[in-house]
Amino acid sequence: MNLRLKVKEKFGQKFDEEIRFFKGWMSNSRAVGAILPTSSFTARRMASVVNPRSGLPVLELGPGTGVITKAILERGVAPEKLISVEYSTDFFNQLKEHFPDVQFINGDAFDLARTLGAFKDQQFDSVISAVPLLNFPMHRRVALIEDLLARIPVGRPVVQISYGPLSPVVAMPDRYRIQHFDFVVRNLPPAQLWVYSRTH
Repeated sequence: MNLRLKVKEKFGQKFDEEIRFFKGWMSNSRAVGAILPTSSFTARRMASVVNPRSGLPVLELGPGTGVITKAILERGVAPEKLISVEYSTDFFNQLKEHFPDVQFINGDAFDLARTLGAFKDQQFDSVISAVPLLNFPMHRRVALIEDLLARIPVGRPVVQISYGPLSPVVAMPDRYRIQHFDFVVRNLPPAQLWVYSRTH
């Protein structure tokens, strides 16, 4: 395949991905946080916190079109060690097609005790989340972060993408620590990455 054809094919795939994402946003803007999918650069930054040698699976929330899923796999996580929860049935069906060995679950990230099924008592290495937290009330955001932190070892991260200037979850120093991880301009819209962890 010549270079021009490869480039054309790559841009074609990217355009299809963006159209799918936009349709998902139009049909359910509360469940989809942005008009365009996360950039591959942002996805790699988020996946960089994963420790593929921990022996523990990784939990991904809100994979959308699979850009972050791909980055997590490229980080060295085996597909069967990635449990990924997607709310949209359309995205879920497309993800199963593109990543057949990943453990995708079509369900609600805010109800993981039910959604995770057989994995509900599983401990994870880390959590990579693209759930649009700003679309939900603060008490639900805090409850989700605390639920996620209870599912990973002390000190390990929950990485959250957001599009506001401040952490989407309020500070509660006695319960968790907040760290600003990155501000990614190479994303549309520019994205803030936050890390949440337990200190005890």
